[in-house]
Amino acid sequence: MQLPSKLGAAQRQSLVDSRFIDFLTKSWSYFFLLGLVIFFSLTGMGFFSVRNFASILTTSTLIMLMSIGQTYVIITAGIDLSIGWTVGLSSVTTARVMRDLAESGNDVAYAMLVGVFAGLLVALIPGLVNGVLVAKIRVPPFIATLGMFGIVRGAAFLLTDGQQVVRGLSAELRESLRMIGNGSLLYYIPDRGFEWFALPADLPPQQLRLVSQLLPYPVIITALVVLVFAFILARSKFGRHTYVIGGSEEAARRSGINVDRHLIIIYIICGLTAGIAGVLHLFRFTAGAPQAGEAALLSSVAAVVIGGTNLFGGEGDIMGAVVGSLIIAVLQTGLVILNIESIWQFIVVGVVIIIAVLVNQLQAALERFQSNA
Repeated sequence: MQLPSKLGAAQRQSLVDSRFIDFLTKSWSYFFLLGLVIFFSLTGMGFFSVRNFASILTTSTLIMLMSIGQTYVIITAGIDLSIGWTVGLSSVTTARVMRDLAESGNDVAYAMLVGVFAGLLVALIPGLVNGVLVAKIRVPPFIATLGMFGIVRGAAFLLTDGQQVVRGLSAELRESLRMIGNGSLLYYIPDRGFEWFALPADLPPQQLRLVSQLLPYPVIITALVVLVFAFILARSKFGRHTYVIGGSEEAARRSGINVDRHLIIIYIICGLTAGIAGVLHLFRFTAGAPQAGEAALLSSVAAVVIGGTNLFGGEGDIMGAVVGSLIIAVLQTGLVILNIESIWQFIVVGVVIIIAVLVNQLQAALERFQSNA
């Protein structure tokens, strides 16, 4: 059926314009990321290279893992301020268990396996307590997780006897950690081609500096975690219930969803992804640091917001958080390559967060306009 007269044409044009604006507001972060890559590639010496892109991906894994769980929480209209120190608690717990088992004469592989399990297990505790406080006792998420922030921070430092890092890891254990945390599934060596799993022992130092890591292990592990939790959120009943709770908790209860149990699981997931981040931090730097995730806490929230997740709940996705994490990593790396002082990184990221919130507000206003039209 064709709309007659000029009024019909105006309505069609208005519909096209609104859809275009809606597309831009939902996809702006992807275009912004592409624009940053192009800008820094043109202005920063050595930015556009396989080595640098692999470094950016590896650097972004910490924020990316933290933002996965944070996305689930924020979609339910909550927030978790404790995950930065949960990362540190997981890191030092894993390091201490590995160190003690190795010093007791256990096999390094066994010590590493048990240490990783312990680090992930201890990371679930803050998430569980947060979930119970929010779901059962009705403590506001900001207050509950802020309190847990202090508790986990203290526990992380107690485990290290007040030291910044856990020391005493054997050389063999450090080397095993380094192989995973700083290794790659695939390498490219100029003039020699590709190498799988490990670099040749006879590689001269001048050629070693030119090696490109194509598939770093931390990136592979993070990608697997992203795929699993992105699938759960987008394709499962659990994911659908998460959006419903974020849209209206009361409506979710009336529809038969066990909201309390669901929220507890959500906060446990947030603790789990923070625990994975802490374990990977240990593998990358071969030392457990209680403050490992402190600086990345606000960056993880920023990544979620930049990725389009609504702070008031009910809207968002994991891939948006991934793009937000990459934007922050690209900004940090690009500014360093341009020799811009590190303090400007905080300012630039802050500006991007404000832009993201304004875009979200614009999208909400557009949806209200379309519903009233």
